Amino acid sequence: MLTIKPGREDEFLALLHPVLDAMRYEATFINAFLHHHPDEPNRFMLYETWADLEDLMEVQMHRPYRQAFWDSLPELLAIPREIAVWTPMRSDIALFSGRS
Repeated sequence: MLTIKPGREDEFLALLHPVLDAMRYEATFINAFLHHHPDEPNRFMLYETWADLEDLMEVQMHRPYRQAFWDSLPELLAIPREIAVWTPMRSDIALFSGRS
């Protein structure tokens, strides 16, 4: 969970979007989802799925394209961010876009 200082949301997103754009080309990247709280415009949830946790922690988190984001994040956060590592159990997707 990321709670950004009020009024700094656009700055946060301007720094985050290039990171997300670059991540999709990494060999161990699977997906990332960025959610915005509907009632609290300064709250975001970002979760990423990677094929290799060790690669994520040792390599991906230190990629140069992340540096500007990491450097700016402490100044943008209203409260410390919440980080957790979860193990996927199940994923479901719709097979058809139209419903009858």
